[in-house]
Amino acid sequence: MVRFEFVVAEGDVGSRLDVAAARHVGVASRSEVQRAIRAGEVRIGGIASCQSSRRLRAGERVVWERDVRPLLVPAPLALAVVHEDDDILVLNKPPGLVVHPGAGTQTTTLVEGVLADRTLPQGDDPARPGVVHRLDKETSGVLVLAKTAGALQALKAEFAGRRVTKAYIAVAVGTIAEDEGVIDAPIARDLSRPRRMAARSGGRPAETEFRVLARDAGTTLLLVLPRTGRTHQIRIHLAYIGHPIVGDRLYGKQSPASLRLLLHAWRLAFTHPGSGAEVQFEAPVPLEFPTYPYGDLPLAGAPREGSPPLPGK
Repeated sequence: MVRFEFVVAEGDVGSRLDVAAARHVGVASRSEVQRAIRAGEVRIGGIASCQSSRRLRAGERVVWERDVRPLLVPAPLALAVVHEDDDILVLNKPPGLVVHPGAGTQTTTLVEGVLADRTLPQGDDPARPGVVHRLDKETSGVLVLAKTAGALQALKAEFAGRRVTKAYIAVAVGTIAEDEGVIDAPIARDLSRPRRMAARSGGRPAETEFRVLARDAGTTLLLVLPRTGRTHQIRIHLAYIGHPIVGDRLYGKQSPASLRLLLHAWRLAFTHPGSGAEVQFEAPVPLEFPTYPYGDLPLAGAPREGSPPLPGK
């Protein structure tokens, strides 16, 4: 265990907690510090502060205790490869697997599993080599990693420019009356529970399009097309309209521990960084998702031609 500590002096007064902590620690990136803050590992006056943007006051004592552990520990991991070439690696991530190391992560992550027998390009954050987007730990489905520096830069630009089409399958609690719609609600840190995000005024713009595929037994099967990529966006937006995702213990009602989050990244379409061609990849929806008696749906074993179309693809 290593302990970092500093007292807020004149030069730090009014600074953001993450900025000042990264400056004083010196051996951690700002993103690492932010993850530690979200995990409650950074304390001010003995009290955990989970807000990176918290402004510091003169005389406050800031303490961060962290385990001494290599940032990345490559280890063999069973990975479901959807596609691989010289530029990209496309995987079907299972639920329960964290994409990259962060504060509090104790198990082997997807990136560390990839590094066991492959190399990935280093980006701005040393904990995220090859990473251009993420899926929540509880979310399954298709995820792309860059295998070269050029591919990393190109794919980051694709995601930042919102030129990537992401399609999810979700099972929502209750019956959604509308056949389709767009949820437009800004997302920011939840003021009452800082470890969560929330739909509230003053947040970053966020839009989620949805289409109802089927309704049955008090649930609604949805095709979800996020137009922006905020943290937990789909989960927050569906909870915001009163229909949280089945199995969501963070934003929904209490669910049995054995019930997984029924959210799956089903299709990803983008411009290939090497060939320049438009490509798309799919990950069949897991068998844990309920089946609906309404014809061909994009569930495990369903024919590809039965899958719902995506706009513009």
